[in-house]
Amino acid sequence: MLFSPLNNNFAPAFEKTKANHLSNFKSNSMRQIAFRQALREALQEEMRRDERVFLMGEEVAEYNGAYKVSQGLLDEFGEKRVIDTPIAELGFTAIGVGAAQNGLRPVLEFMTWNFAVLALDQILNTASKMLAMSGGQVGCPIVFRGPNGSAGQLGAQHSTAFESYYANIPGLKVVSVSNPYDAKGLLKAAIRDNDPVVFMESEQMYGDMGEVPEEEYIIPIGKADIKRAGRDVTIVSFNKMMKVALGAAEELAKEGIEAEVIDLRTIRPLDWFTILESVKKTNRLVIVEEQWPFSSISSEISYRIQKEGFDYLDAPIRRITAADAPMHYAPNLVKAYLPDVERTVKLVKEVMYMKK
Repeated sequence: MLFSPLNNNFAPAFEKTKANHLSNFKSNSMRQIAFRQALREALQEEMRRDERVFLMGEEVAEYNGAYKVSQGLLDEFGEKRVIDTPIAELGFTAIGVGAAQNGLRPVLEFMTWNFAVLALDQILNTASKMLAMSGGQVGCPIVFRGPNGSAGQLGAQHSTAFESYYANIPGLKVVSVSNPYDAKGLLKAAIRDNDPVVFMESEQMYGDMGEVPEEEYIIPIGKADIKRAGRDVTIVSFNKMMKVALGAAEELAKEGIEAEVIDLRTIRPLDWFTILESVKKTNRLVIVEEQWPFSSISSEISYRIQKEGFDYLDAPIRRITAADAPMHYAPNLVKAYLPDVERTVKLVKEVMYMKK
């Protein structure tokens, strides 16, 4: 195993180990696999390792998963560990939370986090609070996972990004991944974690391909990752908005602007220290996210960085978010609603005081 301790104190050592790992295995055991396969491998490996782990959700068994993440798991692990549920999010979430409190390690799949609002009572009032309410006697090691945010023209009720909702709840850890490598390593960490973990994916990324080693590895929860080094401006993002952040960095590079791009990966605990160290170098910060602007992740980051790094900033912190409105069905409104590369590039130029 590449890395097993999940204590965040090990994170700096992990990043060095990760680099060595990728270098050592890129030629022989790295392979291109889809995002959904990376998640499936994480589930398979953890279910083989620990018989207490089981998967439950709508269509996860007989249908092989709405997004084919759980394909083949029923055949391997049987109906007692891969369980189809009725369309009753509150009900099956309550079963999972109760199982976690009694020594099992459930993984609950929501067909979309937009449907998980029906289960919020169990996530907020039981899973997140039980350890504190029991004086540390009863934990809740459970993973809630599924696609989050918009997935194209699905209308307002199926297009909300929920990271800031759940990150506002003490007792929960919130992970929001952008690529197959991080998805596998962080899902394995989430399953082994003793706290309830909210694990957010994207319906639009399940087919994305990326390099993942054949060997087992785990990524510690709570450590951001610098996806692209730069010196002129820091761009922070997560989940599928990383495509916008990296796309903007590519466009800026054509004009000689070197953007450092940071993928948060974990929303809570928030690794604001990595952002701060980057801002000390670049002196500018732009945040790209799919949240609504009010009380968002970018709001929290902006507060932390201005408080701890005000003297390093050469321009106000700027952000680009989803529109402050429900996302409608019409394609022109979808385009106007979400952050894009063009507007991100424009914002970076503004913080650099360049002509637009």
